[in-house]
Amino acid sequence: MLIIRTIADLSSYVASLRADNRSIGLVPTMGALHDGHISLVKRAVADNDSALVSLFVNPVQFNNPADLESYPRSEEQDFKLLAEAGAAAVFAPSVEEIFPEGLDASPRKSFDLGQAAEVMEGKMRPGHFQGVAFIVEKLFRLCLPTRAYFGEKDFQQIAVIRNMVRSEGIDVEIVPCPILRADDGLALSSRNALLSPEQREVAPEIHRALADSIEYSLTHSVRATHDSVVERIDAVPHLKVEYFEIVDGRTLLPVDEWEESPWVVGCITVYCGDVRLIDNIAYRKPQESA
Repeated sequence: MLIIRTIADLSSYVASLRADNRSIGLVPTMGALHDGHISLVKRAVADNDSALVSLFVNPVQFNNPADLESYPRSEEQDFKLLAEAGAAAVFAPSVEEIFPEGLDASPRKSFDLGQAAEVMEGKMRPGHFQGVAFIVEKLFRLCLPTRAYFGEKDFQQIAVIRNMVRSEGIDVEIVPCPILRADDGLALSSRNALLSPEQREVAPEIHRALADSIEYSLTHSVRATHDSVVERIDAVPHLKVEYFEIVDGRTLLPVDEWEESPWVVGCITVYCGDVRLIDNIAYRKPQESA
């Protein structure tokens, strides 16, 4: 597996692939890789001639400096996992490589991300999605991928990236991939490594509450379902819901009635101690209404 540190070397590598008409599958990550990331890499390997993985903790998508500082990093282990998964190359630049004029001085464009970027994570983390869009757009321009792979745990992020791709006219197929979970149901996340043993023991209650609420939703209103999930999770030691929104799966705008949309998704963010965990679940899917 080739390890690439500079934009110049990345551009040369991509040019050689394109010259041979090789398809490129890109998996953007911030490192601290787990089985969820590796499932994306394996999908990219299966779908494309070359799988390229980026490994960069993007400082401009963190609106909390402490969150950036505590974000787990494990580069050498990440390289080992990527090689075993069949990645052809990994782009692991320094912050200085991406922001040559300095983090604050480097110019950053503003993207039209649509209303999907204004709710939930966008509301709680001002500037977060502009920061995500900045680095993802830069990776798309540099890597020229045929396809790009993202985990559905970041449901809202996928919608925002789709909007960015449309508004910027970038020719890439966005491939959403299913959430990978631990045996106890907790969605795999790099942040899970920050949980204490006691917190890790209770964190799966987030998914259990969501999963159990599907059946509850069949005989109860949107509001009642929302309240039951929040009350159940907030009753668990170490857990506190930051937000739980039941939304249209396309627009990400809240729904008041189940019949408003054929695709209804519950998106949640929960603090487990100081660790911020996200998850989601589909209450109604388009094929169910067909």
